[in-house]
Amino acid sequence: MTAAAMCRALDGGRKREGCETMNPKIVIRNEAPNDVRAITEVTIAAFKTLAISRHTEQFVIEALRAATALTVSLVADMDGRVIGHVAFSPVTISDGSSNWYGLGPVSVLPSCQRLGIGQALIQEGLSRLKDMKAQGCCLVGHPEYYRKFGFTNVSGLVLEGVPQEFFFALPFGGRTPQGYVAFHEGFKADGEHARASEA
Repeated sequence: MTAAAMCRALDGGRKREGCETMNPKIVIRNEAPNDVRAITEVTIAAFKTLAISRHTEQFVIEALRAATALTVSLVADMDGRVIGHVAFSPVTISDGSSNWYGLGPVSVLPSCQRLGIGQALIQEGLSRLKDMKAQGCCLVGHPEYYRKFGFTNVSGLVLEGVPQEFFFALPFGGRTPQGYVAFHEGFKADGEHARASEA
């Protein structure tokens, strides 16, 4: 099936802008310096219409990058164009468990969603964490989507301010931590610093 046909099939037969001419071969690779602008654009587009978003995801990625906290940063490249991105960064856990990481943000251009691109990005990122001997990964996300990767709600592992049904963890073979999780400070970025610099 061609990329155009896949796009139409997954969108009720409608033609989806931007997908119709893309090569169906998707390459998942490390972020490169010249991908930064494209990652920002993909992230803004992916979260633009999501009511649950504060629309600061692009600033989070920039802050994580500036703090050298993007442990794994992957892009989905289709025919030389960045159409998706996923970030993994360190988290801290109050019980002292180390080598745990947070997943997110993950973004795919709206015109290319529901083609398995986000899934491919996440699976490759988790694989790379395991290769690095990471102990596990956690995230805030949609229950139905992330359970298929093996993520579960863990009793006793908490992210303050987030309902337990939306907070997930995936241990990589070891024990599951107990306590409070804190994502990197970069997740508090809201673009105020960037706007102040431009003023």
